[in-house]
Amino acid sequence: MPSQNTGNQTYSCAIVLGGFTSVDANGKGYFNSTATRFIETLKLQATGQAAKILVSGGSGLLLKGHDFKEADFTAEQLHLLHVPDSVVLTENASRNTMENALFSKKILDEKKISGPYLLVTSAFHMKRALFTFKKAGLNVVPYASDYVADKGAFSVTDLVPNAVALAEWNTYTKEMIGYVAYHFKKF
Repeated sequence: MPSQNTGNQTYSCAIVLGGFTSVDANGKGYFNSTATRFIETLKLQATGQAAKILVSGGSGLLLKGHDFKEADFTAEQLHLLHVPDSVVLTENASRNTMENALFSKKILDEKKISGPYLLVTSAFHMKRALFTFKKAGLNVVPYASDYVADKGAFSVTDLVPNAVALAEWNTYTKEMIGYVAYHFKKF
């Protein structure tokens, strides 16, 4: 999917939500299938469309087996790619989208970085993330990445059930349950 156009506007910060890394059995991080979030955010900063990058993501693991924090791993990767440390902000305590929003707001307020901000996350997650960040009081503009929709032509085989379609329904169901839950949650 081609990059979105942000117009001629430069944003003070691109907030990228975690979920694009995973951790192996030894506690070592690696990029997973939604790493387009990382790539798009890097491009936004490199092209001057975002002055800063705020990486929001701690550990979403229910059972603690290691000290892996997604934001810290991502900051290390940005450093390796020669992104100046002064450009990178990390929020490494969040465990879910609601905490991403609340903890990111606190950092941006403390650093006196005003919006609007670009909100970078997967297209399937954007509706819930956008709603949650706005509910937390952040002026965010959506910048979706890693779309699940196929760009190919329709085929009769598309009507045959498959595991990928089932997994996508699982993702959709999780997003809708989260959206409804956050709708009623007080921040």
